[in-house]
Formats: sequence, C-alpha cells, structure tokens
Amino acid sequence: MIVLEEFVLRTGIYALICVICVVTACVPVREIPAEQNRDKLAEIRARGTLVIATDADYAPQSQLVDVLADEDTWCEPTQYTANQFDGFDAAVAKEIALRLGVEPCFVTPPWSQLVAGNWGDNWDIHVGSVAITFERLQNLYFSMPYYATPTVVLVHKDNTTFEKPEDLSGKRIGVCVGCTFEDYLKGTLKIPGEEIEYRIQNAEMVGYENELPAIEDLSAGDGVNLDAVITILPYANGAILSGKPVKIIGDPLLYAYASVTMDRASKREVAGLWNEINRIVEEMHNDGTLGRLSVKYQGQDLTQEAARFDISVLGQNP
Repeated sequence: MIVLEEFVLRTGIYALICVICVVTACVPVREIPAEQNRDKLAEIRARGTLVIATDADYAPQSQLVDVLADEDTWCEPTQYTANQFDGFDAAVAKEIALRLGVEPCFVTPPWSQLVAGNWGDNWDIHVGSVAITFERLQNLYFSMPYYATPTVVLVHKDNTTFEKPEDLSGKRIGVCVGCTFEDYLKGTLKIPGEEIEYRIQNAEMVGYENELPAIEDLSAGDGVNLDAVITILPYANGAILSGKPVKIIGDPLLYAYASVTMDRASKREVAGLWNEINRIVEEMHNDGTLGRLSVKYQGQDLTQEAARFDISVLGQNP
C-alpha cells in the first residue's frame, strides 16, 4: 500500500514538472552566448534591442509621449518603446536602431550621469544632443556628429537693456550643470575645430539639471529670478513657440557638434559598435535623412556643418 502511494505521489510530481516545462518553453527568452556578451555590437544584435539613453523632456529634441508601450516588444518593462518617444534626437536614435536591424528601447538617466561615463553597461548609447568637448572625451567615445547646434542667449521678452551677449557680463545666467554652457561661462570650454570667444565675463551662474526649469525661472519676470538663460537654438525656438515670454538676443555664442556617445568604461568591446554607428551616421548624412529630420523637428537643416566634420581629429581608438 505504501509502495502504491509513493508511486502515485512520484508520478504526480513528474507530471507537474512536465507541465511546467511545456509552459515555460512557450515563453520567448533570448539567451546571449558568452562570446557575444564580450562584444557590444554582437550583444545588441543577439538581444535584438538597442538601449538608448535620452532626455524625457527636451522638446523638440526628445520628449516622452503619453501613450502605452507597444505590446509586441523586446524592450524590458523598465524601458520605453519607440512609440513612447518623439523629437529629433529620438528620431535619429530610432533610425540608427533600424539600420542596425534591432528594436530601439529608451531609458532616461539624469544628464549628469550621462556625460560622466561609467554607465555600468545599463544602456548602449546616448543620443541627446551631446556636444563634443575635449573634457568629455576623457569619459566618452563620440561618433561622427549628426548636427551642429548654435548656442544662443535668451532674456525675458520685456527686457530692453540687453541687446547682445556682452551686456550680460556680471548678470545672473541659468545654465544646465555639466553642459557646455557652464564651461563657456567659466571660460574653460574647448571644442575641437572651433576658436571660442568668451563674450560674457564674470557672470553669476545658476545651475539646473536642464534648461526647462531655468526658462521657467526666466519667464517669472525680467530680472526676477534670472537675467538670462543659455541654451541651444532649437530648444530656444521651442520655448518661444510654446508661448514662453522670452526672446533671443544677438548672434550665437558658438556652434557645437552633437554626437552619439558611448561609454569608455564599458566592460564590452565597443569598437565594432562605434564603427558601425559612424558608418550609419555618415550614410544618413549622405542620403539626406538627417537633413529631413532636422527640418521636421527643428524647423531648419542644422546638419550640413556636421557632415563636414573630420572625426579623425579627435584621435579616438576604441
């Protein structure tokens, strides 16, 4: 009797195990071979996704769209799917993923973490209007730039005192911390291929995570919280078009080349990915894709100068 009961118990457990195995076999799991884990490009293709870091609230460059994630996706639950992001940077990132043959998935770490490097391989690339600077080259690899962005000064629309950047010397100016704008006001900015004239001296810098809260403070009134904000031209135009009481003064302070970035501290081999992204960006310049996207999202083609940039001057060797 005992033997019979033991037989029934064992066969029942065996049947349950079989059911579990059948059910789990239906769940799609992408196993990445160990050798592909060592190469970033091979890992991305085996995984089937390109994990892209960008800003969730930086229109017209990138912005999170209030829609549900695609159901048919390889993106992780903590990542955003392609339909949940829009903007110029986001569109460029999606096109890169398309030409790599994988699905784009988005994450939104803070800017300070993105430009500092040491990403821990939590995402693959950053597409977020990152200007090439010699300081950032210590932590990041830069691709061929996909556009060149003018840096401009915003003041309150009611202001009649400031007509050119030089008029803001000694004034309170909002900038994002870790951006080229901060280094410009410090007089320490160095951009490959550009001689920089520091036209604003001894400004009182007020730091922000990005320009959105800075423009909100500027909008509170002329000289109430800030005297000016430094930002890129597309973002300045976007603020004006959205109804913010601000205006651009004078000529651009400088032109910065914006690139796709990768982490120098990655535990993976990134040379293959870096070369492939350079090839894709150059291809997108040549076939007019970048120009069309720039006009669509930024109102003008800001890619021509970037197409002529010689990436070899950076002396990178991933």
